[in-house]
Amino acid sequence: MAETIGEAMDEGWDLKARCAWGKHEGLKTVRACRCKRDLDLVTTVAMRGRDFPLSMLSERLRCPVCGSREIAVMFAAGRTSANGHADEAQA
Repeated sequence: MAETIGEAMDEGWDLKARCAWGKHEGLKTVRACRCKRDLDLVTTVAMRGRDFPLSMLSERLRCPVCGSREIAVMFAAGRTSANGHADEAQA
């Protein structure tokens, strides 16, 4: 199991982020932001470094739509290769 973004890139993980800004702000009900994005792991490693912990990644992101810092990061292991291309089944 990868603990850093460099290890996740080496293992071919996909990263997805979604805005977690909820339906309540204090006592007011507000419309939830539904922004979802795929994160480019190569760019993330270039910006944060290979040793940046996966557990701290959501703390460093901001929603591009509403500006919220409440971001949920989802990890999917083994979908792409380390060079960023989809793995092809060998016949």
